[in-house]
Amino acid sequence: MLAARVYGKEDIRVEEVPKPSIKSSKDVLIKVKAVGICGSDNHIYHGENPFATLPRVMGHEFVGEVVETGEAVSSVAVGDHAVIEPINYPEGGKDYAVRQGMPNVSAQLKVLGVHVDGGMQEYISVPERQVYKIDKNIPWTTAVLAEPYTIAGNSTTRGQVGLGKMLVVQGAGTIGQLILRVAKAKGATVLISDVIDSKLEFAKQNGADRIVNANKEDLVDAVRDWTNGEMANVVIDAVGAPKTFETCFDLVSVAGAIVPLGMSPEPAHIAQKPIMQKQLTIYGSRLQAYQFAPIIKAIENGQIGNDGVVTQEFNIKDVQKAFDLMNQHPEKARKIILTFD
Repeated sequence: MLAARVYGKEDIRVEEVPKPSIKSSKDVLIKVKAVGICGSDNHIYHGENPFATLPRVMGHEFVGEVVETGEAVSSVAVGDHAVIEPINYPEGGKDYAVRQGMPNVSAQLKVLGVHVDGGMQEYISVPERQVYKIDKNIPWTTAVLAEPYTIAGNSTTRGQVGLGKMLVVQGAGTIGQLILRVAKAKGATVLISDVIDSKLEFAKQNGADRIVNANKEDLVDAVRDWTNGEMANVVIDAVGAPKTFETCFDLVSVAGAIVPLGMSPEPAHIAQKPIMQKQLTIYGSRLQAYQFAPIIKAIENGQIGNDGVVTQEFNIKDVQKAFDLMNQHPEKARKIILTFD
């Protein structure tokens, strides 16, 4: 079978590898149907992801069909369509993060496509507890968005986004757009900023209450005007640059919350005064915890979906072309997916 494996910086190869087999009574063999390329995959491709080990078959956003199950598997059957949760940690783990309900930051965390081989291969065997059944009427191109939607689910849950809250999202890329959709589904009012008008127009089409091009309009003034001086109750930084993180503290209201999603190793310069004076809460948000079930239900119910997020499809054999497009023309690629048929 075919797999796309990264060996080093900008060195990705499509190669023949052995087909995996079920090794446990609780394993499920999946025929992969679609894999989304994430910004973190691109960081691995460029040798910039601090969590990845190489060589590595990437892919943590993927869906497929169940083709074989272990004898103890009961939640899915052969022929079912499935979304795969990419995080794994020892079953029954008892470290502090797990005890706090945050297995996504467990010291024993393993992520498919990062620490172990992921979904950019024709077949993959995974434990049953990482497999979620999804309605067969949901197109693969929509189902594959479940994992990135869980990132939006986790960040909005961490920031306590909900009815009556005024949310600012910095960054109208793919994750920013999905945060917008989830936040609207939760009842929030949303302003989203970026520096590219086409991204902002897409956000407007997807329900943004206000859009701001930060190169053309002062973002702090815009938020002050939008909130009648109160400022935003929650700010989610989906850009991840030190400067945008610093700006969060000017955008957030008293008693507000900030959720940074970036992984930049560069320090940001943050004074203690606004944190104390406004009594702010800063929530880290990594991957997701317990978000797959509600996100899949929301997709099945039509509350969230594709609606133009997936912009290109490439066969796995053309994975290099997919990454070239992502890097050379990022303005054209909201979400690129790889297929195997």
